[in-house]
Amino acid sequence: MCGTWHHGIASRNLKYDLKTGCEKIEISANESTLSVRGSITAKCTESSSIPIESNPHQNQSHFCVFWEPLLDLLIVEVNGKNHTLCRSNGLQENCCTDLSPDKQEAVALYGIVNGSIRGDIIKEDVMKMYDFKGDTINCKKKFCDEARVANMIMSKCMCLCVCRIEEVVMKSNTMGPVHLPCVQSTVIEMKEGFMGLNLTLPTPKIESSNMTPSVYLPSCLKSNSSNKSKVVCTYFKDKALFQGSSDAVLLVDIVGLSVENEIIKDLPEPVKIKFHHSVLPANCSRKCVSWDTRRDNAVNWRYDGCETLKIHDTVTECHCNHLTYFAILVQVEQKDTVRHLKELTFITAVGCAVSLVSCLVLFYWLSKRRGKKTQITLVHRGLVVAIFLLCLFFILTGTLANVGNERVCKITGSLLHYALLSTLCWMAMEVFHTFLLIRKVFDSNLPTWIFYLVGFGLPVLLVSVLLLTEQIHKVDIYGKREIVPSDNVSSPYFMCWMLVNEKSLLAHYIINVGLLAVVVSSGAVMLFLVVREIRNRPDWKKIHVAFLSIWGLTCLFGTTWGLGFLDFGPLSEAILFLFCIINSLQGFFLMLRYYALERMKKKDRSFSDGSSSGSSKQHMLQTHEKS
Repeated sequence: MCGTWHHGIASRNLKYDLKTGCEKIEISANESTLSVRGSITAKCTESSSIPIESNPHQNQSHFCVFWEPLLDLLIVEVNGKNHTLCRSNGLQENCCTDLSPDKQEAVALYGIVNGSIRGDIIKEDVMKMYDFKGDTINCKKKFCDEARVANMIMSKCMCLCVCRIEEVVMKSNTMGPVHLPCVQSTVIEMKEGFMGLNLTLPTPKIESSNMTPSVYLPSCLKSNSSNKSKVVCTYFKDKALFQGSSDAVLLVDIVGLSVENEIIKDLPEPVKIKFHHSVLPANCSRKCVSWDTRRDNAVNWRYDGCETLKIHDTVTECHCNHLTYFAILVQVEQKDTVRHLKELTFITAVGCAVSLVSCLVLFYWLSKRRGKKTQITLVHRGLVVAIFLLCLFFILTGTLANVGNERVCKITGSLLHYALLSTLCWMAMEVFHTFLLIRKVFDSNLPTWIFYLVGFGLPVLLVSVLLLTEQIHKVDIYGKREIVPSDNVSSPYFMCWMLVNEKSLLAHYIINVGLLAVVVSSGAVMLFLVVREIRNRPDWKKIHVAFLSIWGLTCLFGTTWGLGFLDFGPLSEAILFLFCIINSLQGFFLMLRYYALERMKKKDRSFSDGSSSGSSKQHMLQTHEKS
């Protein structure tokens, strides 16, 4: 209750007379005295008078009377100065509350003006006295019930209700375990020389002690600015207090940690909270989450600031660098999972390793060719270098994502993206050059530097634009990407690549998918044209020659990447494995094609007798080599 006390200019005092019980409380005022008397306390019995310091020329003072029944705490504030009439006696089981106005007595000059309850005006007139009557209730139970009701009615009240619980525990002046129907808390006092502490939170009567969370408080929690401070560890068994909008399921246990009068963040040593829970299904992930009440009014569980450690199938430990409310969030429905991720990753890594060696061998062969290097040889070399870089960065990306920092991962992700774009651009150049050869009867005079500008220069431009977009729009496009396997969502695979956000996805579909669609479609058309051009030659009728030609051109033109567009339907898993096997071994297949063509040319030269048949066969092999 608040109001304005009209008084005289002589000395003034605050008088109080408080007894236990739940009869009434009377707040009155006259020329020199503000009085609070009555029987509403649980344990407090106090009677005294306090001088009020104020300006002698001032004839009015603002005052408020604060009654906290759960703590048996009564405070009177006069002109901004607090006077504690009843100090906290701990959390009370039974208390006097629900105080409602009863008798009121009016006067003409000195008294209380604009008396109000929680901001609502009772009387604007000058009143000599206000009486309030209350009811005796189970304070702890009602306190928890009101928190649940507030959460169901309005989520924005959630912050106030949950914070209120910890605030009440902090003010209770109780050390050690504190029990409420909805929470169990432990109050720890950190003194000089605090070296850290392991503790198991209080056990509810309905639960075994080995199932309650345990907490490790590091020594860095103790501030050097104060000799001692209190930390409250609260165990919320009622998750109804924390229901928020989410497509995931919150496990039963929630732990709240707070230090008296301090905001704790960016700890050099993390707080560790160990949760015990039942065995989770194989398709469910577990994530440590926290809700910062200073950041979000409504319940909004966030992943940042906490690291999840899977200790056992039934034990999860959270390492967090701040203090707030912590819990385990179980993701039931995984929308972005990959089938057979472990097998596919192994196959791709082995294929890339084989392609790396093959690209080195093939580049050496192409560099050591006798005679003048043709333009088609230089284009082949550009594709080989691009495939080599793609395989190299793909092998490195998983390792660097686990051992490198964010900056290293961002650089690696951008280099991997560059290598992918360069590979696709060089495949497009193979298609374009073949088109020129066909149109000009296998003779192209286009400058070679144009091919290198597109094959190596265009990817640099595209990646640079994305990196510049990161700086302008303050959004991360490259970084550590988490890929979740569908068979074991608790063991994700990390790689340095494009992240999952609006800007990254837009860039992926426009640049990656768009360029891939152009390469695959143009490559398929060119494959058809080249096959039609050479299918009437004499050696084409030999099955191995026809297969070698089609397969080699398919690898050169990048049409095998079109399998990525067929990952749907009943054959999707088979398509996924074919995609990884064929494209990771692309460098090996190109080396194999080149080796086979060289053997066929040598064989043709050794058996050629200068006949028209031999001449036709030699022309066919040259055609294959140029294509």
